[in-house]
Amino acid sequence: MALAIFDLDHTLLSGDSDHAWGQFLVDKKVVNPDYYQQQNDYFYEQYKAGSLDIFEYLDFVLKPLTENPINTMLALREEFIEDRIKPLITQKSRDLIAQHRAAGDDLLIITATNAFITRPIATLLGFDELIAPEPELINGQYSGRISGIPSFHQGKVTRLNMWLEEKKISLEGAYFYSDSHNDLPLLNIVDNPVAVDADEVLTDTAKRNGWPIISLLDDARK
Repeated sequence: MALAIFDLDHTLLSGDSDHAWGQFLVDKKVVNPDYYQQQNDYFYEQYKAGSLDIFEYLDFVLKPLTENPINTMLALREEFIEDRIKPLITQKSRDLIAQHRAAGDDLLIITATNAFITRPIATLLGFDELIAPEPELINGQYSGRISGIPSFHQGKVTRLNMWLEEKKISLEGAYFYSDSHNDLPLLNIVDNPVAVDADEVLTDTAKRNGWPIISLLDDARK
């Protein structure tokens, strides 16, 4: 038995839940459509380029939670999961999760996408354990900030080490599946790093290091 760690966006999902949530809010006119779409695309390009300021981005993405009643946002999230997320879950992703579960491995999703969006996705995929930026709640209302360290880049390593200590779980023999060069700090410390539908930088790194390179996309989506 080992720990199987999964990135979420473009790894277990054949798309980006963070960017898709922003587009969903634009489509529903919950936010200023032109401004929000421009910023949403801007931050997404920064992420792909490896230059994202995670704190600036989280300020942006959490702001709608502060400007709308929680019940409204929860109802929107439910619709979002049904309409935008379920179509992004491929059979290959489900099969890989099932393979690790059958082996008795501990399963964990670690993502830079905030937990308001990702916790129900983790549940949908059958995960009990999730590490994600946690939006701060004060007196029943979101503050627009997060609690603790964002699980992004080196922050994923920090948050994972905290989780391992809390759960009394070893990293020995662990797998980590990711698509992004932003996850190299964590990929470099696990025994079994796996590149999944990876970006160019991660693909090159995986080839140099002899890491497995796989696809979880259904054949029609490649």
